Amino acid sequence: TVGYGEVHPLSPAGRIFSIVLIVGGVGTVLYILTTLVPYLFETIETEFGIRLGRRRMETKIEKLSNHFILCGFGRVGQEIASMFKQEGIKFVVIDTDEKVVDKALESGYLAIQGDATEEDVLRRVKIEQARALIAALGSDADNAYLAITARGLKPDLHIIARAETEEGAKKLQRVGAGHIVSPYTIGAKRMAMLAVRPTAVDFVETVLLSREQELLLEELEIQEDSALSRINTGEIEERFPGMRILAVRRKDGTLLPNPESKTILKGGDRLVTFGTTQQLQDLENCCR
Repeated sequence: TVGYGEVHPLSPAGRIFSIVLIVGGVGTVLYILTTLVPYLFETIETEFGIRLGRRRMETKIEKLSNHFILCGFGRVGQEIASMFKQEGIKFVVIDTDEKVVDKALESGYLAIQGDATEEDVLRRVKIEQARALIAALGSDADNAYLAITARGLKPDLHIIARAETEEGAKKLQRVGAGHIVSPYTIGAKRMAMLAVRPTAVDFVETVLLSREQELLLEELEIQEDSALSRINTGEIEERFPGMRILAVRRKDGTLLPNPESKTILKGGDRLVTFGTTQQLQDLENCCR
């Protein structure tokens, strides 16, 4: 194995020492190789798998349309992503932290690493075809800058932004955020309502958030060429007995709560409806 031969005869002690040295040396080398080679193959395989997975993910992102862009995957972003997944909504996550992005990928979400305030990053997630953008970054300044950048790329984009302070909320509104949400304010209001009207709050949250319930509250948009366009709300409720239209938001933003039965619907209107899962699915098919 080693081609060993000494230039002069060895004593028995010398022979024993050489045998131990050779066996120990060869054994050590074999042990290192058997440990190192699988590790190298595993590393290469893992790296290849990650690159292949990212390439597949990029392909899926390229095909996205009418989707949501979730910027920031902190505690708020993770809750939003969980709800989107529960609702079966298409979305993609952007975050600057590689570990956070890996966590999103492990959860089965589409995600990329990058600065969401940069135009190139927003273009990578197909902002031109997006339905809405959620700014859930760590600071009001970052969310404001993100809103400005997104508005410049798509002027009619619906933007929902997180605000930590009242001053930050005002700035976000000035730079074009359509809706501003303060987690602390909303949490405080919910706690107050649970103290005053616990049953009402439980009912609303059940019909809004639980997909396992028979009765649901849903928002649907009427397309321009829909069969529901140019008919009144009373006819819809007659077609789907037991279902109720609670509100209509016109295309120009006007809200009609508890609309009269003679209210004529138009393409672009959004309906807030309450009914069974089957009724809402049938109504959604008619809205298209």
